[in-house]
Parts: sequence; C-alpha cells; structure tokens
Amino acid sequence: MAVDKNLLLEFLLRQGDNALILGHRVSEWCGHAPVLEEDIALANTALDLIGQTQMWLGYAAEVQGEGKTADDLAFLRDAWDFRNVLLTELPNGDFGQTLMRQFLFDAFQSVYLARLLGSTDETVAAIAAKASKEVAYHVERSADTVVGLGDGTEESHARMQAALDYLWPYVGEMFESDAVDTAMAEAGVAPDPATLRDEYDALVTRVLTEATLTIPESRFAHKGGRTGQSHTEHLGHLLTTMQWLQRAYPGNTW
Repeated sequence: MAVDKNLLLEFLLRQGDNALILGHRVSEWCGHAPVLEEDIALANTALDLIGQTQMWLGYAAEVQGEGKTADDLAFLRDAWDFRNVLLTELPNGDFGQTLMRQFLFDAFQSVYLARLLGSTDETVAAIAAKASKEVAYHVERSADTVVGLGDGTEESHARMQAALDYLWPYVGEMFESDAVDTAMAEAGVAPDPATLRDEYDALVTRVLTEATLTIPESRFAHKGGRTGQSHTEHLGHLLTTMQWLQRAYPGNTW
C-alpha cells in the first residue's frame, strides 16, 4: 500500500523531534550530574538520542525532497513546526525527575521500536534496528535508577513520587492516535500507538511497584505537542539555546 508522502514526513518528524528534544534536555546535565559516573551515563544517553535524531530527520529530509538536511530540520524550524510529545520538552528538574522522565519515555520507546522492526518501510525498520539496541540499555538503566531512588531513602522516595505525580499527566499523549497513525498502521509502516498502552502499562507498573511508588489513577493527558498545536512555554526557550548559533550565523560550517 502506497504511503502518502506528507503523512510519512509527519511520522518521521515525530520520531526525530522526540529524540532531538529529549537528547538536548539530557545533554543539559553534562558537567552537572551528582556523580561522575552519572555525568558520563547521561552524556552517552544524550549522544544516543542525537544519533537517532540524525537518522530520523535525515530520512525525513529525504522524503520531503526539498534539498534540506537533518541539520536544517533541527535548527531552522520554529516551535510550532516541532512534533515532539510534551514530555520530552519539560525541564529537567532534579536528578530524580530527569530519570523518571527518561524511564517513562524509554518504556514507550522499547515497546514502540520493537514493532517498528517489522515495518514495511525498509529504512524505518533499519533505523529501529539500530535504535532499539540503544533503547534496550536506556530502559534498563533508567528503570534500575527509578527503583533505586524510589525504594531508597525517605527523601529520595518522596522526590521520585513527586516526579511521577508531575510527569504522569504527560504520558497519555504518547498513545494519542490520529490520521497520521492510522495511515502508518494501514500501510504497515508503524503501529497505532493507541494499541500499545496495555503493554506499556504492564512494563511501567512492574518497575514502579518495585520502586514502591504509587501510579496516579487519573488518565488525564496533556497533549498538542505531536501535532504542533500546543507546545509548552519551555520548548521556545530550549530552541533559543539550541538554535542560536545557526540562526546568528546562517549557513556557517566548521
């Protein structure tokens, strides 16, 4: 089944923007993590995410067919053109909040990329094959850290519960389904994310239970990021930092 070029582009931008924005967020910890080992681990996670961005946005630029590159899509779009979920653009907060955000996203990616391995789009399947190996490590590490902090001291437990309470309302957006998702599912390119919630919940519940944390009962979900309709105020500030060099000196290379 032929895939509409514009819908495929939208799908690819969602994948690339998630990795790009979260990768930038995680990179903000470089030199600021609580211990050296965590500083290195977070930097490596950010590098993995930026590497995934290069693949997703590189393919998006190819599909777009306007002679652009992954760099153009990363540095020359405005906030309303980005398609990342709101969860990825939220501020880091403390170390526990950063790792809780990472785990909630990693858990989704581990489930989603496993389905993309069987994509009818060979390039998508190849990207998923590489990214899934990295995400397998990411989700193991972030889950272990969530458990260690959640089931740690009274202070660490309280901070992790507060992080979960704050971030949980942003989880539901990852499972929102629209015309783009329907088209990708019908063409066999990607699964409808709405069908993955049960598998995700099972994984997350197992880890958070071990961490002695209570999952909020509400299924309310902030949304609008993956359609570009309603980003948080935080994305604009992030892009100002991330894009300023290319905006100030357009076209420069080194």
